[in-house]
Amino acid sequence: MLTVILYTRAGCHLCQEAKAELQALQGEFPHRLVEVDIEQDSALQTAYALEIPVVEVGPYRLKAPFTPQELRVTLSAASDRRNHLQNLDSEGYERLVQRSQEITTADRISYLISRHYLAIINLVLFLYVGLPFLAPMLMKAGLPGVAGIIYTGYSPLCHQFGFRSWYLFGEQAYYPLAEADIPGVKDFETASGITGLHDASGWARLQARNFRGNETVGYKVALCQRDVAIYASMLLFGLIFALTGRRFKSMHWLLWFVLALGPIGLDGFSQLISQFSFSALAEILPYRESTPLLRTLTGFLFGFATAWFAFPNIEENMQEVRNSYAKKFVVAEAIVHNR
Repeated sequence: MLTVILYTRAGCHLCQEAKAELQALQGEFPHRLVEVDIEQDSALQTAYALEIPVVEVGPYRLKAPFTPQELRVTLSAASDRRNHLQNLDSEGYERLVQRSQEITTADRISYLISRHYLAIINLVLFLYVGLPFLAPMLMKAGLPGVAGIIYTGYSPLCHQFGFRSWYLFGEQAYYPLAEADIPGVKDFETASGITGLHDASGWARLQARNFRGNETVGYKVALCQRDVAIYASMLLFGLIFALTGRRFKSMHWLLWFVLALGPIGLDGFSQLISQFSFSALAEILPYRESTPLLRTLTGFLFGFATAWFAFPNIEENMQEVRNSYAKKFVVAEAIVHNR
């Protein structure tokens, strides 16, 4: 027997007409009628508020307005399809139909994730950008072993150069290379005693990566300045997105390219290329070292724009998932009540 779902609401005279037309076709196309009030769920209201009555049978769906003839053709097509599938594999088809009307644990978990994905992402971002600041706090508290777990854990994810990181509990918040040319600031070579950092491929760079600080200069945050800005700005957008009801539209990809990739590419790649010994480029692109301000600004733009581009797209897909499961839950409950 076919299962026909009629989406309706109180006071809908067209819905009553559709129900009467379905009852008139009961003899020709035996079916079980399941009425679903769309006011039971906001997702159903959003999907069908302007379209009811809506008749759904198998993969076929009719939206108002429709004629009795169109309804008859739809039931006929659904009946023929059902008979054909039953002839091919009767047991398999019945199992498939039954499974589509059951609510599984996986369904409930998927629905919960689709509702709370943004909170999950924001929590992950908060932990990811927050733990690196815990490392210098642990160092200050005399727990270098525990802090080392954080430093080591983030090591594959970030270069952790001491001259491109923030510091807590020291004389300064940062110690740039002398080439950054920031007046009035102690440079990293002076603060750490590590020399030879001009060579980007030299041993001194590894020493600078392993340098975690001391009581005088303070202790290094386990993420570099640019990465802190990237993930903190993504978290900032995530919080704004949540507080505004997820109403932002996705940033256009071209604008994302200009705001996100442009500045970080110019600052990062020009620095990277200039610090290797390419004689052909030496005159065009002299040796340069970016500053904490530029790293933070370009990292912020990249992270914020990337989140603005990605989060609304994720929300659009998650909304489809939520609507799909919400409909399935309401329909499954209605089917149970009609048995």
